[in-house]
Amino acid sequence: MIRYFLISCIFFANLNVFAQRSIDTTKLMQLSGVTISELDMNPLPYTTVYNKSLKRGVIGDYFGFFSMVVLPGDTLLFSNFNYSTSTYIVSDTLKDNRYSMIHVMHRDTVNLPAVTVYPWPSREDFARAFVEMEPYDDAMRRAQRELSGESLAFVAARLDNDASLAAGYALNQRYSKLYTNNQMPVNNLLNPYSWAKLIQDWKQGKLSRQ
Repeated sequence: MIRYFLISCIFFANLNVFAQRSIDTTKLMQLSGVTISELDMNPLPYTTVYNKSLKRGVIGDYFGFFSMVVLPGDTLLFSNFNYSTSTYIVSDTLKDNRYSMIHVMHRDTVNLPAVTVYPWPSREDFARAFVEMEPYDDAMRRAQRELSGESLAFVAARLDNDASLAAGYALNQRYSKLYTNNQMPVNNLLNPYSWAKLIQDWKQGKLSRQ
């Protein structure tokens, strides 16, 4: 029962459409074409072509090709994403029953006004946030601070001598003892070279606190 009711509704609706506009079937023509972009002349896939006069339409394929039945004087609407909807009116002077066309579509560009985004609502909020700001101290900054030349020199000055340094120190002491054998030990208190070396080692952090 419902099926017959639906069929009846569709039938009367089609009668209403044909009653509003009498169609001369002798003037029907097959209109085929391709929609392309104005920028690079590439085909526009899946363009919708709607016949505003007959209230029906088609969708083009991947290569922008479409084909539909029209009448002279029909108004066609071409729409595609990112492109402005354009209108084409079928000429009423056409005599043949087959025609081909290339429809160029224009890019739809919208110019929006410039917007400046501020992280604070007002200058007073910015000044307060700037005064109360705490410098961040991430892992990278801490690593750079700990690996600086001053920090490494300070740590090296507090470390005990390893085996190679201890052996070198003992060897230097032995050489000094052999050099001053049966003589008075060298007094470096008045040696300018020793004072210069002492000051240089102190600046480089080589002297450790005992």
